[in-house]
Amino acid sequence: MASNTAPSTGARKTARPLALEYPQSLAVYDQYAQAQQAVDQLSDRGFPVENCMIVGTELKQVERITGRLTNVRVAAAGALSGLWLGLFVGLVVSLFAAESGLATILSTMLFGVLFGVIWALAGYAMTRGRRDFSSVSAVMATRYEVLVEHKHLDSAQGLLADLPGAGPNPFA
Repeated sequence: MASNTAPSTGARKTARPLALEYPQSLAVYDQYAQAQQAVDQLSDRGFPVENCMIVGTELKQVERITGRLTNVRVAAAGALSGLWLGLFVGLVVSLFAAESGLATILSTMLFGVLFGVIWALAGYAMTRGRRDFSSVSAVMATRYEVLVEHKHLDSAQGLLADLPGAGPNPFA
């Protein structure tokens, strides 16, 4: 016979670990470290922090240009990448080859370098100069909001008000 009772709190948390049932905004910070420190301070004071989440909001993509791409740089990066691939394949093949393992490793490394250079230069040529630079990118949040389960909001606000430098959510 099936039961009509709601699942236990533990079952709900494991089924949806990144969700709170009725989250309320506790505080908003400009830095992730500040939000993390607030939750850590709540934890140090015995607050049930499993009822909290830190949510990054107002996302932005940041791209840092690391250098100019040239045929020489692209070929060098391709050669290095191919060298590592060739080394890996050579090591695997040498485990099962009857002939000299060193010759197998060196030949696969050579083929890897050749393949890496050709592949990298072909890919670079296909961009037709639309992207002549290298970069690293990341998605970052502008603000970090600490959310807490509604039934713990009052006690969390009380504890957070006592913390130096911590303030309530100015947007609430």
